[in-house]
Amino acid sequence: MEDRGDWHPILAAVEGPTGTWRMIAPDGSQYGTIEIRRVMNGDDVRYRVVRRGEVLGWATTLREACQRVHRVYIDAHGPRGGAVADWGELTGRGRRATAPQSPK
Repeated sequence: MEDRGDWHPILAAVEGPTGTWRMIAPDGSQYGTIEIRRVMNGDDVRYRVVRRGEVLGWATTLREACQRVHRVYIDAHGPRGGAVADWGELTGRGRRATAPQSPK
């Protein structure tokens, strides 16, 4: 099992109002919301995961819900589109080093 360290996204969850957790970024902005819901005639508990008004899905634990919204938050900070290494060259020739031609 991998080492998860001492920090987990659940530490970014601030409860309030009751049954609702707001995911708070280091700069103090809110990046997601988790709401507890009773389903199946009140027998089961699910957590509704929302980011920017979009429902990301449902989780069976608060830990899973925090992880889900946090993953989307982290992914939003990454690059968009394909890998830059291709530079639009699908054959791979654009990445090969060519030896300089000697003058004749």
